[in-house]
Amino acid sequence: MATPGIRSEPPLVVIVGPTASGKTAAAIEIAKRHKGEIICADSRTIYREMNIGTAKPTAAEQAIVPHWGLDLVNPSERFTVADFKQYAIQKITEIRSRGHIPFLVGGTGLYVDSVVFNFDFSKRETKEEWRLDPRADAVIVGIATEKDVLRDRIAKRAEQMFADDVVEEATLLGKKYDWKLAAMTGNIYPVIRAYLEKEANLEESIEKFTTQDWRLAKRQMTWFRPNPFIEWCESTEVGLYVSSRLASEYNL
Repeated sequence: MATPGIRSEPPLVVIVGPTASGKTAAAIEIAKRHKGEIICADSRTIYREMNIGTAKPTAAEQAIVPHWGLDLVNPSERFTVADFKQYAIQKITEIRSRGHIPFLVGGTGLYVDSVVFNFDFSKRETKEEWRLDPRADAVIVGIATEKDVLRDRIAKRAEQMFADDVVEEATLLGKKYDWKLAAMTGNIYPVIRAYLEKEANLEESIEKFTTQDWRLAKRQMTWFRPNPFIEWCESTEVGLYVSSRLASEYNL
């Protein structure tokens, strides 16, 4: 019998924030503590073979807690937000059936909101109309990061990607797939194509990608900031916030 005031079904923990804000590390730490499994809500990491350039969770990170939503399609295949919603809902059900807590983690706002607000893609609704009512079982937290800190993290990650042979990854992808594919025209891959074609040197390419990812981070925050249901926390406070919600509302 459920304790009065305590919800019987495990919640959906949602962790959002801009690129390079530390979502992956925070989510892994919290999910490990609370028997969670992570569903990645990222329109870039759905693609197979795009590992370094999409900052996909590493094999070591994926070994700590189960990850879903990665490597779903080839770069040449179409995958829509409606496809993601259907996939995520299925995984939430499966994770709960194992007695675990589903964690929806990512920076692709449309992916996240399609699940949290149960988008009906048969209707022509605006983002504001979609956000009238979130699902009652969602614990939604956003990682707040100072602009200077975030910009620095983005720059260091760009340097690390090039050090981790992202150029080789992109070269192999370019040979296997058309550079004009949608999956190949976003993120770091066009930057590397320009580098390979001698249109920019290494330093210029790193700077260009840093600027590009910084613009992405600002677009992501423009999407998330108006959402009144997100509780914003510093990265060091996210775990405490989620744990307190799980304890008080779900006795977990």
